[in-house]
Amino acid sequence: MQFELTSEFLERIKFAIETQEEVFLKATFEELYSEDIIPIFYELTPEQQKYTLSMLDIETIGRILINIETETRNQLFTYFTSTEIAVFINEMYSDDAADILNSLPIKNREEIIAHISDSEMALNINELLRYESDCAGGMMAKELIKTNINWNVKQTIEEIRKQAENIEKLYSIYVVDDEDILKGRVSLKKIILSKDKTAISEIYEPDIISIETFMESWEVSDIMQKYDLETIPVVNVQGKLVGRITIDDAVDVIKEQAAEDIQAMSGISSPVEEDDSIWKLAKARLPWLVIGMAGGLLGAAFMGLFETKLILIPAMAFFIPLITATGGNVGVQSSSLIVQSLANNDFITQSTSLRLWRVLIVAFINAFVICTIVILFVFLIGHPLKLAFVVATALFFVVILASVMGTITPLVLDRFGINPALASGPFITTFNDLLGLAVYFGIAGLLYAI
Repeated sequence: MQFELTSEFLERIKFAIETQEEVFLKATFEELYSEDIIPIFYELTPEQQKYTLSMLDIETIGRILINIETETRNQLFTYFTSTEIAVFINEMYSDDAADILNSLPIKNREEIIAHISDSEMALNINELLRYESDCAGGMMAKELIKTNINWNVKQTIEEIRKQAENIEKLYSIYVVDDEDILKGRVSLKKIILSKDKTAISEIYEPDIISIETFMESWEVSDIMQKYDLETIPVVNVQGKLVGRITIDDAVDVIKEQAAEDIQAMSGISSPVEEDDSIWKLAKARLPWLVIGMAGGLLGAAFMGLFETKLILIPAMAFFIPLITATGGNVGVQSSSLIVQSLANNDFITQSTSLRLWRVLIVAFINAFVICTIVILFVFLIGHPLKLAFVVATALFFVVILASVMGTITPLVLDRFGINPALASGPFITTFNDLLGLAVYFGIAGLLYAI
């Protein structure tokens, strides 16, 4: 049954912490997953959080520290000594440990590493800290199981027993040569079914997908999605096996990318969380709001150029919101589909010209249906047929042009290395407002000769 945090349960936990009911707290937390404890954790003060950790086993503590927000974790660490933090770090995978230490000041980081009892773990963390967090080297964990291509099955099984102590999930056994160059992989099934003296060179699979340490995180996640991989080996420029990346790390990257794209589409200029400071939230939202406001002012000034038309035909003003809203909606729809295709690399399998042709056909059908509805509605509510024709014709061209702009703009931004999700927010909406007004008044000027 899924755990749900209620206010009554939270108050009971807080009371138990204040009165130090160790037996109750330990029994309660033993029944919960670390993911269920984290929401409780956020509702506690740092002192209460520290006491809560003392009620938990070391593995649960590690999972909590890995998954809580960086700011919360760093604040909590101020209540622990470097030696105490090193005990937590020592029980983690090297990639998670490096991520946590990377968020701390260099002095604190070095003090903690100096107190890590496992010298191999400390060495692995130091190596991972050399890499940027958004590349394969920064994502990978050093813990893995490998065997030598010159060994037999019996030697490999003995090595697995040694290496598997520090690995929670065993996905693959990598095969390397005497220089640690990655040669392939061998499945557990083949090892179990083969005789002890069978050479690994006879049963391993040389066909293996690997990535280089310098590869960007989004490329790693794309490869793992494409080939449906649970884990992928990482090699350096010499082809030596240096680590592995598991699917949970790739999922984190995918979630971050999705969040960034949603924020970009909403006109938020930098990554923010709901509980960030007021100034940070305002600063992230303000740039595109200013651009949107500038677009609105430009639209108002643009309408001023057609003031005489509005004076002669006041009814035209009633349909301005219809023109701008339709253009904006069509543009956002088109750009959102293109952004999704770019994110999924669908443009590799289909030519751009074919997609543009499909966009035009869809836009033509939508424009025809919308125009038919509008021309009947405007005429039926008592406006002249000529005005109904102006509104319908303007909408027809607005839908076509907005579809084309919504399709082309993300492609252009992507070509220049700019996040194409930006095109799906205020940028497209503001641009199509101006485009729609120009088309509307232009057609009115032609048909009314004003």
